[in-house]
Amino acid sequence: MTRNFSLGLGFLFLLLAWAGPLPQLAKTAFYGHMIMHMLVVAVAAPLLALGIVGGKFDPTANSPLWFAPIPAAVGELIIVWAWHAPKLHLFARHTFWGLLLEQGMFLLAGVWVWLSSFGNKAAGVIGLLLTSMHMTFLGALLSLSSRPLYIHHDLNDQHIGGVIMLIVGGISYLTGGLWLTLKLLKEKKYEELA
Repeated sequence: MTRNFSLGLGFLFLLLAWAGPLPQLAKTAFYGHMIMHMLVVAVAAPLLALGIVGGKFDPTANSPLWFAPIPAAVGELIIVWAWHAPKLHLFARHTFWGLLLEQGMFLLAGVWVWLSSFGNKAAGVIGLLLTSMHMTFLGALLSLSSRPLYIHHDLNDQHIGGVIMLIVGGISYLTGGLWLTLKLLKEKKYEELA
């Protein structure tokens, strides 16, 4: 996949998440928020990162401390869990500025994790595994909770949203980690043959 194609596809998924019916749906349906969230961090962000990594605008080589995969994964964890706290979640669902801030932070955090991981494959495997674990845990918490965590969403809606996060988030980051592991193994094999 070429960089330009990857960037274009990433922007297409952002357009789908932000310019379609999802922002309006997310006001009343938790699953709408979760579809939008997963499109941003688990679909668009890795595509955008693939379009950036190795190119002339790739910041990972020049700023390795800012783009270390494990700190990026921890930063992303803090951002995602904070925006799923009931008061911040309500702020994002019912105000334009809240939605803009939430989605912007999700995008930046997602690109940060993916770009950091693609730029440093060995540590990237760990960063993506950590992210997969916390996405899976938060998805399980939302989908298995016996009471609604958000007063403006019912329990079934919350459960559906949790399952979406559990499946899409868990699979996306786990797949990314496995893909990086395969790339590392291939590089090691080529080094041994040389």
